[in-house]
Amino acid sequence: MREPGVVAAEIEVVVPFHDVDLAQVVWHGHYLKYLENARWALMDQLGVGLAAMLDSGFGWPVVDLQVKYLRLTRYADRLRVRAALVDWESRLTIVYLVTDAASGERVARAQTRQVAVDTATGLLQFPSPPAFVAAIEAALARAGVSVPRPVPGA
Repeated sequence: MREPGVVAAEIEVVVPFHDVDLAQVVWHGHYLKYLENARWALMDQLGVGLAAMLDSGFGWPVVDLQVKYLRLTRYADRLRVRAALVDWESRLTIVYLVTDAASGERVARAQTRQVAVDTATGLLQFPSPPAFVAAIEAALARAGVSVPRPVPGA
């Protein structure tokens, strides 16, 4: 969960009242929607947002989620949520860092993995669909991000 990723998007969240529990602390499950919103910001930035995913004929269910909570947050805290792309060729892997917007202190870190599923057949797609990989790589090229490729036979 500590990989930097090749490209990232960041959102800010002000913790709403309805996200805190009786102890006035953000309930752990609400962090997942913060991660989700940051992931969609990243996907939109890469040109493969929800409309593109739906049009592609593939769904992308989360198949693995890891979260490490580092400190609690409360109502009205401002959080920064950073989502960074790590893998898109064999599956979609994104790492996250949640920090306190005022202090920069780490609140949580996480990682999600998603796999393409053909919506017509229900079959998992390994590797990721070529059109999806091409769209990601085109977005990275437009952003000036160079992705090293393995050297065959090395």
